Amino acid sequence: MNSMLEEKFRQWVQGKNPLQARVSMYEKIRDIPYAVIPRLNHAERYVEILKLGKGSCTPKHFLLCDMFQRLGLLVLYAVYPFRWGDWDPAEIDYPSSLWKLAQEQPVGHHIACRVEIGGRLVLVDATLDSGLKKSGLPVNSWDGITDTTLPVNPCGEEELYHPLEARLMQPRDYDEKALQFYGELNRCFEEARRL
Repeated sequence: MNSMLEEKFRQWVQGKNPLQARVSMYEKIRDIPYAVIPRLNHAERYVEILKLGKGSCTPKHFLLCDMFQRLGLLVLYAVYPFRWGDWDPAEIDYPSSLWKLAQEQPVGHHIACRVEIGGRLVLVDATLDSGLKKSGLPVNSWDGITDTTLPVNPCGEEELYHPLEARLMQPRDYDEKALQFYGELNRCFEEARRL
């Protein structure tokens, strides 16, 4: 797996200056289709996102952190509590069954990155892929310098973790209702990309 990371790193930065390399890495990782795959939400397994070609905020930002560190950047994980049911159904057209399941989900934790650029910690969120733009979801673009936005509305304070503390950010257990919700969410996102 490490050779796969090294190869992707070379491909994504080849012939680019530092700013272009940051943006290239960001765009490549952002455009990995968003899907919740519970087994990838571990600090040891995030590289599998490259083989599967899909993943959620956790493996995407573990990968982004790894790649940015290869560029010599200081990276921290930014974790935000949020509720899936806080999305506004008037803005995003999803089946009522999905909204019902979202309302039943406990508080989750969204992971993004804070990257030191120009002496400040910039928020970099590569969660939602560009294929989801047409569905009304907040897909980010990044200029390599300024903050992106979050795709969730936090319901608590940001917590920062050093990459060496990634194992402290253990994923929650996925009960039957959570698996049903994520399965339906993944199907909805797949359909949205085909529109």
